[in-house]
Amino acid sequence: MKPINLNPKCLAGFIPVILAAVIFAGCSETEPEDRGNAGDPSKPLKKAETETEDGGNAGDPSKPLKKAELLVELPDQYDTPDGMCLLPNGEVIVAVPNVNSFMAAEDKSKQDPPPVLVKITRDNQIVKYYDPPAHPVTGKAFPFGICIDPEGKNLYLTDLQWFANTENPGNNSRVLRIPLDENYDPAGDPVVLIEGMVVANAVIVRDGYLYVSDTSMVPRPDPSKPLISGIFRVKLTEEGTVLKTPLLDDPHLVATIKTFNPDVGFGADGLTFDSKGNLYCGNFADGTLHRTEFDKDGNPAETSIFAKAPFMKSCDGIFCDLKSDRIYVADSLANAVQIVSPDGSVQTLAVDEENDGSGGRLDQPNEVVLRGNELIVTNMDFPVPGGVNTTFDKPYTISVIKLD
Repeated sequence: MKPINLNPKCLAGFIPVILAAVIFAGCSETEPEDRGNAGDPSKPLKKAETETEDGGNAGDPSKPLKKAELLVELPDQYDTPDGMCLLPNGEVIVAVPNVNSFMAAEDKSKQDPPPVLVKITRDNQIVKYYDPPAHPVTGKAFPFGICIDPEGKNLYLTDLQWFANTENPGNNSRVLRIPLDENYDPAGDPVVLIEGMVVANAVIVRDGYLYVSDTSMVPRPDPSKPLISGIFRVKLTEEGTVLKTPLLDDPHLVATIKTFNPDVGFGADGLTFDSKGNLYCGNFADGTLHRTEFDKDGNPAETSIFAKAPFMKSCDGIFCDLKSDRIYVADSLANAVQIVSPDGSVQTLAVDEENDGSGGRLDQPNEVVLRGNELIVTNMDFPVPGGVNTTFDKPYTISVIKLD
């Protein structure tokens, strides 16, 4: 397939070709999962509840409880805000891979504007934070998922190298560890913790392990079969871990997820833990939220669908409020943010029709993080087949939804 050169306004036509024809290929089968039975994602697990955050009756759970507002408008050189990490001091680190401008550029030998990590200060100013290192093979960097360890000493960052060569992505994606000083600023050279992934996406740390999702575990999936994606677990002390190929045979694989969406086979995505230690993973294209339970020895025991609703079209970034165990879901395809309650019921928190993001309206949200009573939402604005958002355009924004 020859490269397709498009300007940003044409990106809506470009993305479906790349996503559907190259890697994100699914089908409508309904086979059980290899590690935990997901069943048929088209069949409801339970009746949707109508309880609001305040315990009142919202009526139709697909009707939004809140409106998104503008937190910050980003400078032109930060066109694709993605993963976020809340620091102990209340500041937020945002990964900005700038894939929108990169994919629209004719010359892909360089990244202009370059990828970057930025910081949202407590008074909501945008400050440049870190320049992620280029991959030694591709010469490029694509920072996506990001998290901090419980001690506040290290930042972990996924480098999603699929974008460097969508026709032949290989297993170049990786996870980096960035040492931090007492002010949570970068304080040393990055170290490769894990390499050998295809679409390294979300990361989270718990009990001495790093968990990372691989949204497609095969560089060129068979479009006649469900897309298999998964979650890997690696000890924080296992620096330089190189995963085996095929990834399904690697012993660090602790859960698999199958994606059945016939248009977008984009699987395991956001990760979060609840207060009981259960691990949750969003299945992007199917809009299902999966839960992995652990046995008494702390080993992953079972993965299954925990929540779904007809109006929840995708599960991108997710964040659990440990005080209530409510999980907030960036529903990228529906241009919405959903709430999943501890019983698995789903309620729409905020939603917008297609727009350019001005005024803080949701513009293909892809990550959520809770800071006090503010739910901060990055708007990736990266068109995907079947999504409300169809055009990459200015302004580049981060939204906020003020909770009660």
